[in-house]
Amino acid sequence: MDSHLQLLSRNKNWASTKIKEDPEYFTKMRAVQKPDFLWIGCSDSRVPAENVTETDPGNIFVHRNIANMVVSTDMNLLSVLDYAVTVLKIQHVIVCGHYGCGGVTAAIDNLSYGFVDSWLRNIKEVYAKYRVELEIITDRNARIDRLVELNVIEQVRNLAKTKIVQKAWMEGGLKIHGWVYGLEDGIIKDLNVVYDEVENIDEIYRYTNL
Repeated sequence: MDSHLQLLSRNKNWASTKIKEDPEYFTKMRAVQKPDFLWIGCSDSRVPAENVTETDPGNIFVHRNIANMVVSTDMNLLSVLDYAVTVLKIQHVIVCGHYGCGGVTAAIDNLSYGFVDSWLRNIKEVYAKYRVELEIITDRNARIDRLVELNVIEQVRNLAKTKIVQKAWMEGGLKIHGWVYGLEDGIIKDLNVVYDEVENIDEIYRYTNL
């Protein structure tokens, strides 16, 4: 059986199992979603948000891209963010990277990987900002892991610079968190980076007319 057909077969098995466990399962799924969290994660298939947090469907609104980036011109991400914060009234936004990230690893070199190079340049800019700290780290893997952490921190800051987030702060309650998932042990590390007010960012990024 072709691999894509196996997915369809597994889907039927999964749906059947869910109904056996709870006959009302899909009836509940049709209800309006009211997730508590927006998860901005990496596209890496080894880091599914619901699995690693042992969360039921409907509790996490998810956006994923290469290396969990928050780019000011990314209309896809901004649309997700606006819907999550403005319509769903989510109170926690989590940027979750992961150690061993292929995007971060690719960005640390001077090789071309095609169209994705434009995207990876955003990570290179994080590297350039923290060059002194990073180049003290002689072990390559340890340097990549630290860049993963710094990249998450910078994406939390990028979220805080958006007017979507700042407007939500005016209404109160929204918090942005930075986490990193470990592929080697399955544990999420809290970087203790929490942004929850406009004073967390430089004044030049603050909107005063929202």
